[in-house]
Amino acid sequence: MLSPLYGQLSPLRIPTSIPFDEAALAYIAAVESADGATLEDGVKSAINSFIRGCKDDGIWSAISTSCILAGARTLSGALVPLVGTAPTNNNFVSADYNRKTGLISNGSTKRLASVNNNTLSQNSNHIYIRITDEDSRASSAGIIGTTHAQSGCTTLRRSGSSPLSFHNMSLSSASITGTNLVFRKGCGLVRSSSTQFQRFENSTLLAASSVASQTPRNETIFVLATGTNYTTSRAAFFSIGQSIDLAKLDTRVANLITDIAAAIP
Repeated sequence: MLSPLYGQLSPLRIPTSIPFDEAALAYIAAVESADGATLEDGVKSAINSFIRGCKDDGIWSAISTSCILAGARTLSGALVPLVGTAPTNNNFVSADYNRKTGLISNGSTKRLASVNNNTLSQNSNHIYIRITDEDSRASSAGIIGTTHAQSGCTTLRRSGSSPLSFHNMSLSSASITGTNLVFRKGCGLVRSSSTQFQRFENSTLLAASSVASQTPRNETIFVLATGTNYTTSRAAFFSIGQSIDLAKLDTRVANLITDIAAAIP
């Protein structure tokens, strides 16, 4: 039974005294092995709170591939997968990594290669990224996803000085135009049906867009790029998987990054 004290806490915050989840212990051990050093207790507690919170929210099982791109002591530790397989590092170096705010790209050569787009379910999927430093250039920029101009792809990008553009298993011509010119905070897409999907901009879930799905294309999903369309943004977390409540995930991630930053001297 929950104690009276626990009942007074926000439902989106988990007490640090709660027992460690097995998935959290396994992830922490893998990160510490990659780092060659232990993490601060506060960082460990932040990770544990995040995982237990996602499980409480019923969203943990929808995350198929993910990295916490913060908290670890080294870039190698940050690329240890929270869930799924590790991304392939293309040209990032230690100087690109900040323990509190994440991994930054250079707008031209640096990206992570994650899973194939065709591993996602056509009608139940999500991609999500948490931005901590925006790309303010008036040029094309891809933040997460596949090469955009092909049917059955899933991607978030900006085309030159045009508003943001979103595809989710869509026809190449069936993109949805966003309301901003830069990606801020939590950004993503979620599809739970064959007839529509929703976009997530600036940590806000927007109304569903009526765009039919297509067969998932054989394309790599990139992080901090879409194909060869790069960004100068910095990101602290990404997730790929099944249909999910992006608002709940974003709240958990925001708390995770805040707690990690507070725990690091």
